[in-house]
Amino acid sequence: MAEKLPLVYVDGGVSQLPPSDSIVGIAYGSLTAGSGLSGGGDLSLGSAQVDIELAPNPSGLIFVGDSLGLDGVAQATATAALASGNAGLAAAGTALSSGVAAQSLASSALASGNAALDAAVNFVGSSSLRFTAAGTIQTGNPVGLDDSGSVQTVFSQTTENSNPMSFGSSQVFASANMDQISGTYDPVNNKVVFFYRDNVSNNGKSVVGTISGSSISFGSPVTFEADQARFNSCFFDATNNTVVNVYRDVGNGSYLTGVIGTISGTSITFTSPTVLVSSFSAYMSAAYVDHIQGFAVAYENVGFSSQAALNIFTLTGSSFTNRGYNVFDPNFCDYISLVYSPISQAVVISYRDRTITRGKVRAASITDGGSTVTFGTSQVFNFNDTTDIVSAINPSTDDIVVVYKNLGTGYGTSIVVSLSGTSVSFGSAVAFDTSGYSYVSIAFDSFASKYIVAFTHGTTVVGTAVVGTVSGTSISFGTATAFNSFGTGESSTVYCSGENKAVVGFIDYQSSLFYGTAVVASPLLDISFSPKINSLSNFIGVAQGPAISGTSLDVILPRAIDLNQSGLTTGSFYYLNPAASGFTTASGEPTAWSGAYNWGPVAKAVSSSGLLLLNPL
Repeated sequence: MAEKLPLVYVDGGVSQLPPSDSIVGIAYGSLTAGSGLSGGGDLSLGSAQVDIELAPNPSGLIFVGDSLGLDGVAQATATAALASGNAGLAAAGTALSSGVAAQSLASSALASGNAALDAAVNFVGSSSLRFTAAGTIQTGNPVGLDDSGSVQTVFSQTTENSNPMSFGSSQVFASANMDQISGTYDPVNNKVVFFYRDNVSNNGKSVVGTISGSSISFGSPVTFEADQARFNSCFFDATNNTVVNVYRDVGNGSYLTGVIGTISGTSITFTSPTVLVSSFSAYMSAAYVDHIQGFAVAYENVGFSSQAALNIFTLTGSSFTNRGYNVFDPNFCDYISLVYSPISQAVVISYRDRTITRGKVRAASITDGGSTVTFGTSQVFNFNDTTDIVSAINPSTDDIVVVYKNLGTGYGTSIVVSLSGTSVSFGSAVAFDTSGYSYVSIAFDSFASKYIVAFTHGTTVVGTAVVGTVSGTSISFGTATAFNSFGTGESSTVYCSGENKAVVGFIDYQSSLFYGTAVVASPLLDISFSPKINSLSNFIGVAQGPAISGTSLDVILPRAIDLNQSGLTTGSFYYLNPAASGFTTASGEPTAWSGAYNWGPVAKAVSSSGLLLLNPL
């Protein structure tokens, strides 16, 4: 093939470049194949070549002679592709079935999720356990375990003790000749406190007692008055949680005087004595008056014609304020005993009119913060000479029992006084002792609703006690029993509600030592709790449904919320109420509880119907 030379423009014409000539300033380039072509090369070397590309590589197309054909690899690939396509079709069918199943599962999951959401609204935060019921149980009842591992509703029952009363061992609290004893109970500290005159040092002293079972122990005596303190009369001041003692300060004009005591542990500290009335005083009797947050004192004002007076006082811290002086009898009076009625907001004074030697009762209402005292008519309850008068009140019914010595018969006698406003009326007098007793004291047992009378038997001179029960306007007595087998002097009987026991403090004449001594009386009513496991009362949770003996019962456990209650006060702590097989905001403080844990709140209300259970008892 002849060499084709490039065209050039010479003198206005176009011709080939002569052989062996070259174009000045021009260099050969490279030939690059375009789309659908292959090859190329260096033009200066004359090696450039361009071919037509028949098909993309690797297409599997080859030339077989003058025709296109398939190579083996392409055929194999096509077969695999066909199989893959068939497999894809099969997988698509499976995927379609799986998708339909997934759609069904999604619907179930949605329903399950909605149910879980609904359950979450009522989630109580803890698990429950299934037990066997050992009795009839209602939904929402607190339950405990018994020795068989079954559960029972927590409940209490009371049993009246047999007559006569029984007493624990006596305990000396004053190893000195003493008298003028008066006692009271501090419910905040759950302590008994006695006031007395120490006849060796001639000081007024006080001592704090702690009950444990049928025993009592005492702290060290504390002096509240450097001089003689006579006619001690003490009470608990619920406004200030202190103990107040009113007495005659012999060393200071025999004036009516008061001190305030604060109990801590087994000790008591006192304010300085304060003169309440600057007059020679005797036979004082004092009581806390709740509705004025003060107290009343009835006494014989010896310094002013020995008339019988009633003073009302209020307390601010350690300061006494005298709200007024009132005469309840113009005659000489002694053996005075005063009680307060929270129902009538009145005081009732029992006393002997020494001028006519008869026993009388007079009531007085207290208003205007104690500034106004209105007396009812004085009534005679015994027309014979009357001594050794003491009284106690049932604050829930306004029944007052007056105990006295009827010198006309020589008998220890009692009478029920009914109060209506400032009017008093009497039932029939009932003798409880025919020995000619002396030294008497009385206390009201608020749990048993009975009266405990302690006295010195007139024949044997031993300390004796008897229980009185009021029915209507009548009173009856059980069998008397001795609390001290030796000679016994003055006594003071104190009922301790937190322990459901009475304590009798008295002078023990044993070996003529005249020691201050005390004994604990057995409860008039026993209270017991069920169920018990290993003899311990217990609470484990709240029943989640009704059950009868032998059937299964789910019990919500502590740290969960029981939603089966009603009428709760949100935010309040709740205690067991064994008397009603439920819960209460009142602590109750039952002394017979013998649980592994101290009595305390078991739940807190999170709504009107929800109780968050705390740790078990």
